[in-house]
Amino acid sequence: MAKEMAVAAGLGVLAFLGWSGVDIWPVVLLLALVGLVMAVAWYQHWLPRPGRRVEAARQLVTFDDIGGQATAKQELKEALQFLLHPDATERLGIRPLKGILLTGPPGTGKTLLAKAAASFTGSAFLAASGSEFVEMYAGVGAQRVRQLFAEARRLARREGRGSAIVFIDEIEVMAGKRGQHHSHLEYDQTLNQLLVEMDGMTVHDDVRLLVMAASNRADLLDPALLRPGRFDRVVRVDLPDWQGRLQILRLHTRNKPLAEDVDLERIARETFGFSGAHLESVCNEAAILAFREGAREICMEHLKNAVDKVLLGEKLDRTVQRQERERVAVHESGHAVIGERLQPGSVASVTIVPRGMALGFVRPAPEPDRWLKTDAELRAEIAVLLAGSAAERLILGEASTGAANDFEKAWELARQMVLAGLSSLGVVQAEALSPEALYRAVQEILSAETARVEALVERDRAQIWALSRRLLEEETVGGEAVRALVSPDVA
Repeated sequence: MAKEMAVAAGLGVLAFLGWSGVDIWPVVLLLALVGLVMAVAWYQHWLPRPGRRVEAARQLVTFDDIGGQATAKQELKEALQFLLHPDATERLGIRPLKGILLTGPPGTGKTLLAKAAASFTGSAFLAASGSEFVEMYAGVGAQRVRQLFAEARRLARREGRGSAIVFIDEIEVMAGKRGQHHSHLEYDQTLNQLLVEMDGMTVHDDVRLLVMAASNRADLLDPALLRPGRFDRVVRVDLPDWQGRLQILRLHTRNKPLAEDVDLERIARETFGFSGAHLESVCNEAAILAFREGAREICMEHLKNAVDKVLLGEKLDRTVQRQERERVAVHESGHAVIGERLQPGSVASVTIVPRGMALGFVRPAPEPDRWLKTDAELRAEIAVLLAGSAAERLILGEASTGAANDFEKAWELARQMVLAGLSSLGVVQAEALSPEALYRAVQEILSAETARVEALVERDRAQIWALSRRLLEEETVGGEAVRALVSPDVA
């Protein structure tokens, strides 16, 4: 109230002076300048606390709530022992860990692991994003780093805890390699302040701090941050394997009614390459589909459709002309028939129902997770990718733009073969390989597979045409029907 009265009185005085003929504009400009300076100072030092996420221990997840990351969880539990047993670590002269970096693809559970670490150690938890520390004003980032560490200590003291975990997500935004930002040094100042704060952490502090960070691009981080004594541990949080995906699916279906025909093991096998976030979305989309149909339980068909939706997008109501549908049917039939020819049992179903950006697709059959592939297997995959365009060209007389994505994938597979030493160039080094040499080697692989797949399409022309006619009638055909069309001999 006093502030409002003072402002009103000041305005009244200015109005009186102006009415009396006094030139008040210099005073107004001076007051405006002072106000601007005070606003900038207030913004830099007191206002910037955006995005802080403080969570009580009872709200944090536990390691039991995280599936598919057994190795990462074990590494974290071992690294967190110094927070649980400070007396033993000091007695043995162990230097406590100051930082743990979680790195891996998006959606694999890095943030959840940080929260679980806080719950496991009974620590206060304070989280921020790397983008919060970079502003156009010089010194703001460094000031926010100091505030973050001070706030973590205050939070731990207020909650009566002896330790606190500071979690910085997307740390590569604020801690990239120094010298790469030539416009100003704000990024470097922010990183320098983070290094200073971590160097100042000691075992004798009343609040033991641990810095945890997450990044999808650890290669962008400054080397000074990753040296021992700062981020002492780098924990890789990879995409889950089959057993991990099954565990994640079970966790996300605990509160969902499942029908008797649901086979989570099959869904886990069909979702190779899915992250934990993708699998959570699959379970959620399946529940939404069941809700739309008014079903009381989630059945296997709901989960299969949910996998397709997460992978490709929602079904589209677009009207596809008859000529385009015929072309799509021939294209997908080429993929399916040649896929069964080169990789028997690889097709689960083929459809021409549009989803997302795809006018049709072939669903692969579930298979065990594989991390290594041979030369023959990679060439077979390339041939299957090229089969759709080859079928259009040989059966319909010309190709279309529908194979652009297939070509992109085929090119990437051929490039991987060259870099893995599976081409005529033999063993190569990526940095020493010229773009022209790489282009010729990739084209050599693609040309050979194009010739092979064209011969296969010519031989199986009748089967491809028959499958395309059936697709035009039924829209979706199962893998068994595709295998029944393909002759028993395998190329």
